[in-house]
Amino acid sequence: MRGNNEKPIRLARRLRADQTDAETLLWNRIRNRRIDGHKFVRQEPIIGYICDFVCREKRLIVEVDGGQHNESATDAVRDKRLAEKEYKVLRFWNNDILGNIEGVLTAIQTELAEAADVP
Repeated sequence: MRGNNEKPIRLARRLRADQTDAETLLWNRIRNRRIDGHKFVRQEPIIGYICDFVCREKRLIVEVDGGQHNESATDAVRDKRLAEKEYKVLRFWNNDILGNIEGVLTAIQTELAEAADVP
């Protein structure tokens, strides 16, 4: 699963240490298999991108976005490339997580229930 390229790993480690408030709140609610026993990892390098949260068994990526991602063409390309590798990407705004964490968790739980296990 891990490659020999150290640069993405160093970046991922730095991002783990510098999480936003929304990322911290969400991580504390999904870590340790808290959503129906599904394991998430954070700041995971996948095909050249650092993904905020990943459930490997369901190939589900959860991205936490701030205002800089508003109508981002880069994000659209990224999501398309990840979809080509059979990943589903869910995006949530920081204010959605901070103001409606239960709704966000329900959306993630629903997606996990609908996703097929990776063989």
